[in-house]
Amino acid sequence: MMDQWSLVPKAIISPVTSLIAEQCVSALCRIQKPPRIYLEKSVHDIFYHIKKPCPDEVFSCPGDRDDNLWITLNDYQPPNTQIEWEQTCFLDKCFHGYYKWPKVLKYPMNKRERYTKETMPEHVAILYNRFMDKNFVTKLIQYMMLADEKNELNFNIHRFRMFKGLFRNFGIDLMDHFMEQLDILIHEKTIEKQEGCHRVAAEIVAGMIRGSKYWTLEMLKKLWQKLIPFLNEVCTNLSPETLLCWGSCFKYGMEDLDPRRMYRLIEFICTLINNQTIVNTFLETSRWFLVLKLTNFEWRIPAIWCTINEHAKEMLDHPYKAIREYIANVLSVSLSFDVKLPNGQSTRNPDANRCIDTICERLHQAIETYRKKPLANISGEKIEINQEARKALNCIETVIQFHTHIFMWCLQPMKSAIVRIFPYLCELESIVPNENLTISRTLLAMTYLHTPFLESLIKQLEQICTSSTWHARRAAMEFVQYMVFCNLFNARPYKKQIRELVFKCLLDKQFEVRTVTSVTLSGLYRCGYIQVNEEDFTCFSQMSKINYFIKKKGKNIVSTEKIIKRHGGVLGLCAIVLASPYDISNYVPDALMLLCEHSHDPDLIQESVKKGLLEFHRTHYDSWHEHREKFTDDQLVILTDVLISPNYYA
Repeated sequence: MMDQWSLVPKAIISPVTSLIAEQCVSALCRIQKPPRIYLEKSVHDIFYHIKKPCPDEVFSCPGDRDDNLWITLNDYQPPNTQIEWEQTCFLDKCFHGYYKWPKVLKYPMNKRERYTKETMPEHVAILYNRFMDKNFVTKLIQYMMLADEKNELNFNIHRFRMFKGLFRNFGIDLMDHFMEQLDILIHEKTIEKQEGCHRVAAEIVAGMIRGSKYWTLEMLKKLWQKLIPFLNEVCTNLSPETLLCWGSCFKYGMEDLDPRRMYRLIEFICTLINNQTIVNTFLETSRWFLVLKLTNFEWRIPAIWCTINEHAKEMLDHPYKAIREYIANVLSVSLSFDVKLPNGQSTRNPDANRCIDTICERLHQAIETYRKKPLANISGEKIEINQEARKALNCIETVIQFHTHIFMWCLQPMKSAIVRIFPYLCELESIVPNENLTISRTLLAMTYLHTPFLESLIKQLEQICTSSTWHARRAAMEFVQYMVFCNLFNARPYKKQIRELVFKCLLDKQFEVRTVTSVTLSGLYRCGYIQVNEEDFTCFSQMSKINYFIKKKGKNIVSTEKIIKRHGGVLGLCAIVLASPYDISNYVPDALMLLCEHSHDPDLIQESVKKGLLEFHRTHYDSWHEHREKFTDDQLVILTDVLISPNYYA
């Protein structure tokens, strides 16, 4: 064994040995921890003790109910005495009480035996004496700083567990030594060492918070009297290098804990929300980053989520992009707990429909403002930015991001208000082209849509396709394809409506809309949602043969209306051809022959034919020896002549 270690360089042995030592101390603390005292009570006994009416076992429904209000922070009154504290029923897992109550609850009593100097066993005293030695603690933390500086580690979960075990087993005895070191760590002046110092400090604080789970009221009071001012100082001096480690500190410190245990820390985070004195952009984004760590408590802090939601809504048009990104994120998180299961209800957390409708109104106003007032006014050599237009643009960008995030965060993102905001997301294509716009619409299309939502969306699509802006009409046609693909089975009853909508847009006056509609129609044919039939083929065939010349004063003049119909017919034939990318369906040979007749049409039509034929050639090239058998000799001659023509490879 020693021979193997002797081959390893000392630079590697040191961090490895340190890591193993930290894990060993963590394991020893776990082995030595005093046993928890478990209570097993019937639900009736628990409700009788807290003076609440017993839950109805027959008509219990998931979600917010009168009988689970007491386990949320809304209904919590901190106890005044140690006896009250010990008798409080804390339930650390978030699923307790959400669906229904079990007949019997087994939970740990809010009390734990702790070692004292008089009763401490010798093997436990070894660790205790070591960490009660101020010099040892100082040297240990200095070593941790150096180890972090060399290895550039992220938040060390093993070290956090070690500190958690130490504070759990030995209580408040260790606090004074560590608080002194924490103060030194966050006031480190050397820039190169600050990141490592803050990381170690964050690991210690997280260990303190989690380790104090079963401390007495008096011990907790002393801890938070020192910790709150310390955290205030930390939050006013955060930097990009130290933010992530303090975010991890909050995350691990509050993980799997009843929010009623953590009410002091939650109150501290609420002070970050309400702090109006912050002028530094980074500190503003940092506080919202830390606020997001409250997601650990999920549905059990409804009043806090309502406060966050109201505050964030007022900042949709914030001048700084980094802050707006966090606002969009925080808003979507605050709505993620508005979940309504069958026969259930959600009444305490922010109402998603109401919130989105409010945002929708703001978005409508922002669009109107942005249309009326140009963003920049150029006069001579000066460029003046219109502040109202700038605010409107900020609001628009935030709403787009919010719409994207809501599908990432929410367990039940599909709400009726999402359908109401959809037309604006199509309309915005002509105002502020944005990558996230397409993503946000695609995420909506990919969501499982129940019948009421599908009906509402199809009605909205029909209205959008009559919009005066062609960008909105094109966006709607792109959306149809994704929506049908992702809801293929439950969208079948609406086949007739969608077919009529697509055929209508195939004759749209705007070239870009017709082109996208052809791609959508091809996709619908390909997935079998709409079948290629004789009626469709005949319709496209006749449209493609429409004479686009009209006589006026003895001269042949191109009719815009007729050429649009002819182009629509050609695009329909292209959709039939491209719907069979790796085989030859019954209508493909005849459709190809008709397309070959348009090689001398105006550029608009000729370009669409060229793209269709090239795509057909690409997808059928490898197996052409099999596919050619579906064509007659005359058809093969015509097709070969067109495909090898240099015009189609230009």
